[in-house]
Amino acid sequence: MARRVERLEELDAVVSSLDVAEVDVDEALADRTRKSALGQFLTPAPTAELMASMFKTDRKHVKLLDAGAGSGALTQALVHRLLSDKKRPEQISVTVYELDPLMLERLRATLMDCEDLCAAKGVGFEYNICAEDFIESAAGMLRDDLFASDRTSFTTAIVNPPYRKISSASQFRSSLRSVGIETSNLYTGFVALMIRLMEPGGELVAITPRSFCNGPYFRPFREDLLKRTALQRLHLFDSRTAAFKGDKVLQENVIFHVVVGKPVPKDLVVSSSSGRAGDQVTSRNVPMSEVIDPADPELMIHLETNEDQSRAAGIVREIRTGLKDLGLTVSTGRVVDFRAEEFIVQEPASNTVPLIYSTHFDKGYISWPIENGRKPNAIVSEPATKSLMVPRGTYVLVKRFSSKEERRRIVACIYDPERIDAAEVGFENHLNYFHQNGAGLDMTLAKGLAAYLNSTVVDQHFRRFSGHTQVNATDLRTLPYPAKTTLERIGSLVKAEPMDQNTIDQLVEHELGR
Repeated sequence: MARRVERLEELDAVVSSLDVAEVDVDEALADRTRKSALGQFLTPAPTAELMASMFKTDRKHVKLLDAGAGSGALTQALVHRLLSDKKRPEQISVTVYELDPLMLERLRATLMDCEDLCAAKGVGFEYNICAEDFIESAAGMLRDDLFASDRTSFTTAIVNPPYRKISSASQFRSSLRSVGIETSNLYTGFVALMIRLMEPGGELVAITPRSFCNGPYFRPFREDLLKRTALQRLHLFDSRTAAFKGDKVLQENVIFHVVVGKPVPKDLVVSSSSGRAGDQVTSRNVPMSEVIDPADPELMIHLETNEDQSRAAGIVREIRTGLKDLGLTVSTGRVVDFRAEEFIVQEPASNTVPLIYSTHFDKGYISWPIENGRKPNAIVSEPATKSLMVPRGTYVLVKRFSSKEERRRIVACIYDPERIDAAEVGFENHLNYFHQNGAGLDMTLAKGLAAYLNSTVVDQHFRRFSGHTQVNATDLRTLPYPAKTTLERIGSLVKAEPMDQNTIDQLVEHELGR
């Protein structure tokens, strides 16, 4: 299967095009294109065991839901855990969902092994394999559709859901909306449905990307999660790749444990590990108010993985100024290059204005033009492109995506009109830019703002709520900022020549009173 699957709706066609009888399961699962189509990343044993260890259940009858079962690793780990308890359940009833026909035989074998283990311990065991789409099935149960399966409630749920964006026009999105769930990714849709299928007091443990912790797209899910459940524990991985090393998953992942319909605890257990077998798990109790600021309308979830982030949290917590208090705004660059392709040219001419990409960042300032660069330098100035320009002025630019080579997530740079002779300028869509009512900033303020954004304190604070390399304008709007006088004082001390990271950090922290 060489072609790339562009839409989830094509999944059934992809799966049915595979000749199951002639395809080795391990070989098929190693196909990255196929994994991408399914959103499928199987859970390694150490991670499954860690997730199983988080449950507190002592119920006589455990009714378990595993909505993205794969080969059954999570269910198997939890059954092993339950059987090892001094107070074992009397009955374990398991419902698993799995769409992939290549996984079903292995899944059935896993559940049969669980049945044998339970029988040896005198524990009743039954299982139901649902070879159907979980979103459609669960949404139907919640809507009480005429032909939907009988409504079942669960005491326990464990899941490594598929990770895949879903379009606003897809059937998945429509089904989720029909039961009051608004989300743009399969994994949050799965979790939200599972929570609705659980009994009061039921426990759910999930491993997902960290992306739901911040950003406007996941705010409805955060609100729903925090309204319906009480967070008990959050677990992070020190390595970006260790939890799913074999799959080369690059996003940061988090395990979370919630209890449905219970009061929010004062403290939350935050733990971390490398994700490798046998490595130590460290944990500590953190006040819930430090994880989720009750005054934050965005309900962002802040997670600290090391002492540097804890220290940054202490510093930033004392900063109370918001971007609006500074009279500033941050926006995303207006030039979407593929939409304006007919107006974009490699080299500047008399009828063009500068077009700025991240490749023009150079030691704290924009260097333009770049001869023989991989990105164009200019965009034609005419009525059709007028709305894409901003007037001449001083702007602070921030990359929306940082590269693997960069030490910081937030990379800021100054557009200095004294260095570039142009009445207008275009900022490409992969940049965010700070402005004042659509116009430029005072240079001293811009220098102070850029230095603050480039500081290690801000970088470590940002990592507390963002697990990926994307920096959205919303993220920058929600950052706390020093008072304008403090930023101007920092800016007045910024030297003309490039400053190394240690010098920037010392300057910023000194002016913040640290």
